[in-house]
Amino acid sequence: MQHSLVSVIDFGGQYSQLIVRRIRELGVYSEMVPWMHAADHIREKNPIAIILSGGPRSVREENAPDFDFALAEGKPLLGICYGMQLMAHRLGGRVERASDREYGRQSLSTRESDALVGVMHDPQIWMSHGDRIEDIPADYAVTAQTATCPVAAMENAGAKRFGVQFHPEVSHTPDGKALLDAFLNQIDGLSRDWTAGQFIEETVESIRAQVGTERVLCAVSGGVDSSVAAALLTKALGDQVTCVFVDHGLLRKDEAEEVVHMFTETFHPHLVVIRAADQFFGKLEGVTDPETKRKIVGAEFVRCFEAHSDEFSDCQWLAQGTLYPDVIESGSSTASTIKTHHNVGGLPDWMKLKVIEPLRWLFKDEVRAVGRALGLPEHVVDREPFPGPGLAVRVLGEVTRERVRMTQEADAIFRHELRVQGHKPGIWQSYAALLDVRSVGVMGDERTYEQPIVLRAVTSEDAMTAEAAALPFEFLQHVALRIVNEVDGVNRVVYDLTGKPPGTIEWE
Repeated sequence: MQHSLVSVIDFGGQYSQLIVRRIRELGVYSEMVPWMHAADHIREKNPIAIILSGGPRSVREENAPDFDFALAEGKPLLGICYGMQLMAHRLGGRVERASDREYGRQSLSTRESDALVGVMHDPQIWMSHGDRIEDIPADYAVTAQTATCPVAAMENAGAKRFGVQFHPEVSHTPDGKALLDAFLNQIDGLSRDWTAGQFIEETVESIRAQVGTERVLCAVSGGVDSSVAAALLTKALGDQVTCVFVDHGLLRKDEAEEVVHMFTETFHPHLVVIRAADQFFGKLEGVTDPETKRKIVGAEFVRCFEAHSDEFSDCQWLAQGTLYPDVIESGSSTASTIKTHHNVGGLPDWMKLKVIEPLRWLFKDEVRAVGRALGLPEHVVDREPFPGPGLAVRVLGEVTRERVRMTQEADAIFRHELRVQGHKPGIWQSYAALLDVRSVGVMGDERTYEQPIVLRAVTSEDAMTAEAAALPFEFLQHVALRIVNEVDGVNRVVYDLTGKPPGTIEWE
């Protein structure tokens, strides 16, 4: 089936992938393409509309990211932040360094009620820019401004070309989604047919065509990503799929047993379990660098499959639950590498299995929707994200069995109390991490010199941005008291208030 495609041209913006997500939420298929590949992408796929993203550069710089606006001729066009400035810069306007840089929440003043921005009834917007437009191109009109930005929005309604200086894709712009919806309504012949059911139907067909009669080895962790990937592959290929669970000893408390039970009793009866904790702890001995940990865990996963190759000798494919944010954060031609994901980047040369990643271009909320449409249990679909390297990146410093035990115990207490005291709804991710420092304390009238636990709970829509959950102080005190009393080796508990950005959700 040919979907209506809205292409997002990425200029390296922090929120570029959120634009894609918002468009998909509105029922329209969208893809992101780096600006240097835009011409080939547009000629090949002929999108029905184009959105130009924000970006960290200035259009006034030499060799700044650029776009040939002739490629968008006859197509509705929306420029966001850098994208709008590029429109002005290339179409006859003027962009200069702003005397007052705008970053964060601002209030929008709309000039024209029938303009595209007229659908926004909440004036709050999110700005992040250092340049501003001083003169707009001919045939364009200024449709909104802020106290310090004279051109916060502009448009050429007849040509269906629009620009906004703010970011409608982020949650800090409450009516931003309404603006994106209004832009989509400018598109003639638009089909809003991007649904979980449609994705399943098309992906099943694609998997069958790709794999044929060959067999697939599907790595599962019990998390929503690998579970949905396994369910999708099973729907497409049936008993051609063998699910493999590697127990590396780095899961949460009692989680390995829970995973085995779920796949054996609830979901997929064809499950091979590899117990490899000794192998992983041995390779991680003495390692403290988080990137090295991630690479070690990724490599050892693959070596586990290789060591059991006789059991899987008839498999030609390895399936992984890689998601779009994993790909983005692992680096692209326009975005810097934040951290390497253990399941991104293919397989080593010495492993002969081909990789299939049926969820590679989905966001987490889309994966959950697909899981529900496939009939997975709600407790699986709603499970919190968990890093592929497991507690190797929640135990800061060296990873040992004892330090993992401490982290597991503290984590179990924290998540249990969140659930039983009614604070779990609305939290995207919650966990305990063990810091690689020691602090002096006093317990039982004796001096202690033990390790601190940091608690982390965030609210988010997509993991690309996040804020610390506003948990009651009394609740945190209660959790801290339980942890220092019940977890040997811990004498201090702290709560992480950092958002993303500037931090990441995980500590490593």
